[in-house]
Amino acid sequence: VQLQASGGGLVQVGGSLRLSCIVSGLTFGNYAMGWYRQAPGKEREFVASIGFRDGISTYYADSVKGRFTISRDNAKNALYLQMNNLKPEDTAVYYCAADRAYTDYVLTVADEYDYWGQGTLVTVSS
Repeated sequence: VQLQASGGGLVQVGGSLRLSCIVSGLTFGNYAMGWYRQAPGKEREFVASIGFRDGISTYYADSVKGRFTISRDNAKNALYLQMNNLKPEDTAVYYCAADRAYTDYVLTVADEYDYWGQGTLVTVSS
């Protein structure tokens, strides 16, 4: 199983980035997915989660609500995070994660995820 995150980079305050996570080695539609981030010197924190299959259920951390959008394309085995109006406090390494699901739910507990990607760095300059 591989989760390959990409799309990070350097962006100015107020800018946008779109992160992608391409998944292989599992049946992507059967997994709830999530994005987490870890800033330098801080603990990993939850960013957003989306339910399995059609991804009807979504949930966001308060710090990104209204600015970030999580989505999935099961045909491409891809998870996305559209990040708008970026702030310096969004600077972090962003990780995608997958959890085998049997019902539609979102997952905010990191330890419950089965698989993790390697991370992609987002730097927001002021």
